[in-house]
Order: sequence, then C-alpha cells, then structure tokens
Amino acid sequence: MAETGKPRVWFITGSSTGFGRLLAEEVLKTGDVVVATARKVEQVADLEVQYPERALALALDVTNQQQVNAAVAKTLERFGRVDVLVNNAGYGVAGAIEEVSDTELRPMYEANVFGLLRVTRAFLPQLRKQRSGHILNLSSIGGLTAGPGWGLYQSTKFAVEGLSEALAQEIAPLGIRVTIIEPGPFRTDFLGRSSQEATKKIEDYHSTADNARLYRSEQDGKQPGDPLKAVQAMIQVVDSPNPPLRLLLGASALKRVKQKIETWQKEITAWEPVTVGADFPESQ
Repeated sequence: MAETGKPRVWFITGSSTGFGRLLAEEVLKTGDVVVATARKVEQVADLEVQYPERALALALDVTNQQQVNAAVAKTLERFGRVDVLVNNAGYGVAGAIEEVSDTELRPMYEANVFGLLRVTRAFLPQLRKQRSGHILNLSSIGGLTAGPGWGLYQSTKFAVEGLSEALAQEIAPLGIRVTIIEPGPFRTDFLGRSSQEATKKIEDYHSTADNARLYRSEQDGKQPGDPLKAVQAMIQVVDSPNPPLRLLLGASALKRVKQKIETWQKEITAWEPVTVGADFPESQ
C-alpha cells in the first residue's frame, strides 16, 4: 500500500506469462491496483474479471507508440496516477554475434530497449507531476556479464543498465526512484516461448556460442530460481524506504557478478600504469 494508505497503482508490461504474470497476481493479493498489459489482452483479461475494482487489462505492444500512448491515457483516466511502473516486456535471441541477422536483432531491440523507453517516457510527465513513483526495469545478469551465444540479447540489457542508471540520477531529485532488476536463471518461460534461436548456424561457433542453443534445450524448466520468490523480492523493493539501484536475484547471478568484479579488479590493477599514463602531464 502507498504511504497515504491508498492502494498503489502498478503498471506492468508483459503480464501474460513469467515474472509479469506472477507479479500482477501477487500485487493484487496485497490490495494494490494493477494495470496488466500484454500483446493479446485476452491473456490477462481474467485478472480484471477476478478483481474488477482493482485490475485493468489492456492490450499493449511496447513497440507500438500509439498503443503505448493509449494505455497510459486509459490508466490515468481510470486511476488518476501511477505509482509503480514495471518494464518487464522483452525476449532473447540465442546465437553468435555473426549468426543473428538484422531481421532477428532489430525487433529484439525494439522490444527490450526502445519499448522500455517508450513506456517510461510516456509515464514520466505524470510521475514528475506527482513528484513520486518507482520504476522497475527488468534487466538480467546478462546486463552485467556477457557470454557467448547470448551477446546481442545481453547487449540490450547492457543498454537497459546504462539508461536506467542515468535516469535514476535525473529523476531522484523529483522524488522518483529507479531499480534495475537483475535475475539469474529463473524457472519462467524465458528459455521457451520468450526466446528464439538465430536461423543461421556457423560451424566455427560450435564450441562457444552454440552452447546457448544447447542450454535452451536442456535447461528449460530446470533453472534454480523460484519466480514467485523473485516477484516477492520486487514487491519488497517497492515497499522499502531505501530501495537499491540494482537488485541481483539468485545465487548464480551473485556468483557471476563477484567473479567478474574479481577478474576486473586484477586487470585494472595490472594495467593501472598504462591507464593513468594516458593523461597529459599535470603541468600542462
């Protein structure tokens, strides 16, 4: 619930399955209001039937600016405000950098990066007017560490990390918070319906990038992360008076980040003389 005692209004993209669907359900259980959006509105319409006073189901393709504008307008017309914006919609394409075609790459950027930007920009005037709100941007452990076979998907999440970090600093003085959610492997449908494989396959990448295809086929449904615990953690972040800029989710995500920091620190130290030597002498 909001500090005023009134239910908070959550706007969640990609609410048909996975984190988005679970989050919508858990938020509604708390007594808050949810605007659940999906490309096919019938996939979220049952929430509105179950919670007619506190749920609004809307069709939303985040790559369509007109639909974004319409969804924002309907939300504000119905509830008058938005307290939590959750940018969850997105998907991945597995394949080597050379294998993923532009035809496969560009729609992923449209959804994962430009779609997130469209929705965020559309709500920012209202959030600035309120001088309050919280934006949760779904990134990934792949937004912090990259590996073969997921590079172009991970590049979309690296973009989300950068724009979110900057946005957080721009809007913090206005009373609006940003948290980047960074899950490791969770037992959602990401490795199934929410990801694709590059059509092109190059034999030279069999021992590196092709492992991503193998991972999709072998690990779907076996991921260690519990999606329900993940969305409960997201609610905990929104409830917190001091929410983090970044929230890692899952032990494997924590392990990968710690390994990267350790490796990076060694590299920084080893190359420090070259790094500082690149400046003009202080006398100049």
